[in-house]
Amino acid sequence: MAVELELPAGVAPETAVACRPVPWPHGPAEQFTAGRRAAAAALAAAGSAERTVPREPGGRPRFPSGFAGSISHTDHLAVAVVVPGAAAVGVDIENATVSPRAAAFVLRERERRLLLPSAGPYTPRDLFAAKEAAFKALNGMGALGEFVFWRIELSSSDAGLTASYRGEPVPVWVRSEADLSFAVSIRR
Repeated sequence: MAVELELPAGVAPETAVACRPVPWPHGPAEQFTAGRRAAAAALAAAGSAERTVPREPGGRPRFPSGFAGSISHTDHLAVAVVVPGAAAVGVDIENATVSPRAAAFVLRERERRLLLPSAGPYTPRDLFAAKEAAFKALNGMGALGEFVFWRIELSSSDAGLTASYRGEPVPVWVRSEADLSFAVSIRR
């Protein structure tokens, strides 16, 4: 059974996305398998002949050459995004509520003041997902060294969200629904 998840507005048209439900009992093994099935479907949609996504020694998924991709999951849903020719891709889906305490830890004061309601259009869960997606896209290059996702700085402009770490920017697109935040970041 395939599940549909619409890409956030503004994401490059060559971006392929695929979702798969995580079967019972919704544990790590089922989440891993659903993620790899979503990755295979996204690779097929992107035009890749190779559909296998093994693990790197550190645990990251290794997509075929020429097809940057990323995988995320909740207990019940796995999603994969693939962008042919991109340098790196990050995706995150979140369905959990981000508490005010967690938001204060993960989001900088400036981000909370400018991006959350009433000044901005994003929920704490949206911004958490945005930072996770950007972390994957920025860290996927391996050039920035080890860092944690909450060190990423988010800013907003007419073009949308931008995430940056150590002066390296990457765009982030977010789609928010009542029960899910979906974020994609593409590094060219």
